[in-house]
Amino acid sequence: MRAQVPPLRTLVATAVLAAAAAAPAHAFSDDEARRAILDLRKQVQQQNEQNQRARLQLADQLQSMQQEITQLREQIELLSRQQPSAPPGQGATNPPGVTAGDPNEQAAYDGAIDQFRKGQYKEAGESLAAFLALYPDSQLAPTAKFYLGSSRYAAKDYKGAIEELNALVQQSPDNARAPDALLVIAGSQIELNNRAGAKASLQRIVKDYPNTPAAETAQNRLQLLQ
Repeated sequence: MRAQVPPLRTLVATAVLAAAAAAPAHAFSDDEARRAILDLRKQVQQQNEQNQRARLQLADQLQSMQQEITQLREQIELLSRQQPSAPPGQGATNPPGVTAGDPNEQAAYDGAIDQFRKGQYKEAGESLAAFLALYPDSQLAPTAKFYLGSSRYAAKDYKGAIEELNALVQQSPDNARAPDALLVIAGSQIELNNRAGAKASLQRIVKDYPNTPAAETAQNRLQLLQ
């Protein structure tokens, strides 16, 4: 049985109706696409502006942090160079109330400290390490450890500085240089971008050594690290 073919007039009418029905939907789709493109362009522009503001803010933060590090470095280097005055009969570089066991011990210590004062930090570190190896039980050992750690810091060996000064604080927590050692430790941690560690070291100074000049310095540094 032969299939019936619709009349040509019916086919044309059907095609016209289909085209008319499809035209509005097609036009609506184009409008939606144009709006979506415009919205996307706007979002990209806004995102670019936000990224630019974020970059500027980050640059400002980095500059402020660098200034903080510079100030801290200068204060710590000044602190590490300070030497207490000695009473008559005591070595010129000895801490108050501390005497060397013999002239050779005193001479070795004085020579190392003199190198530190002259900014010869590598040589000072070597001399102080040698002093501690020769005179591990010296009354000058805690102070020698402080200057050994400070020599490491000044030579930009921040991990070495932390190691030496942590040993001083652990072994001699009541030594007058202990809070100063923690300051240098905090400075080294900042140089290593360990802000959390630096905050902890500074907070320890404030807690454990509240009536020392180091505590006041630590308070100021904590405000900068907020």
